[in-house]
Amino acid sequence: MQHTLGWIGLGYMGNPMTKNLLKAEYHVNVYNRSADKAAPLVDAGAVQLASPKEIVEKSDVIFLMLSNTKAIEAVLTEDNGVLEADLHSKIIVNMSTIAPDEAIEFAKMIEEKGGTYVDAPVSGSVGVAQTGQLVVLAGGDEEVVKTLKPYFDVLGKETIHFGPSGKASAAKLSINLLLGIVGQGVGETLLLGEKFGLEKEKILEMISQSGMNTPLFQGKKDMYRNEEFPAAFKVELMSKDLGLVKNEVDRMEGIYPLAEAVNQTYREAKENGKGELDMGAVYLELKEKNQR
Repeated sequence: MQHTLGWIGLGYMGNPMTKNLLKAEYHVNVYNRSADKAAPLVDAGAVQLASPKEIVEKSDVIFLMLSNTKAIEAVLTEDNGVLEADLHSKIIVNMSTIAPDEAIEFAKMIEEKGGTYVDAPVSGSVGVAQTGQLVVLAGGDEEVVKTLKPYFDVLGKETIHFGPSGKASAAKLSINLLLGIVGQGVGETLLLGEKFGLEKEKILEMISQSGMNTPLFQGKKDMYRNEEFPAAFKVELMSKDLGLVKNEVDRMEGIYPLAEAVNQTYREAKENGKGELDMGAVYLELKEKNQR
């Protein structure tokens, strides 16, 4: 069975992900609070609708890709929001990054209205979204996840089912902790080498040829080279996710020194005006600190 798809949230990630579904010849209804962001997708064949409620009414599977919990709550509970529609036989797929307990709460809200909820945040940023090479982290009923697999296969290269709702959100925070640590580690490595008097270009080549080379590093190498950081994954979003990690660590009374350190660094980078830059701009934050 081919479903009619709905997509709410057409930002940095939602836009290319929706484009890929359209390229795969799925029928996609779209909604974004800033309506002008839908124009390129309408040109590509999407149908723009006026509200989240209308998206639900005219779609079978509805994807949410929003920046934070507040935005999700608004889309669900505002006038003409998702929860005002009849959710029976509808699947709501939340691909946003939120805390595990928030995912569980949203699942309860949807299910109390007769709908089915899956949390499916993704690992990967804009470039990976454009090429359909994301890793989809799924939480929810296993059979429902299997039903969604054809769509996930368009959006990503792999789908990993972690268990019930909330588990995928936990997985996303776990992988984004590693992402933040690696980002800060590269920045510190470059700055230490430069302090030793090494040429930056040779440090970049050394990392590229070492066992520490990663697709992430290769994707950002020119940013470090040029010290220009156009956003693929914004500092402010990385900081938001690391703040969620910090909250979970505090709740569990765990000892995670690197989580504490990167949370502070990215938060300070955001506070010091780098929030709209790519997360690699943590290098600039560290560079400024070392010049004081």
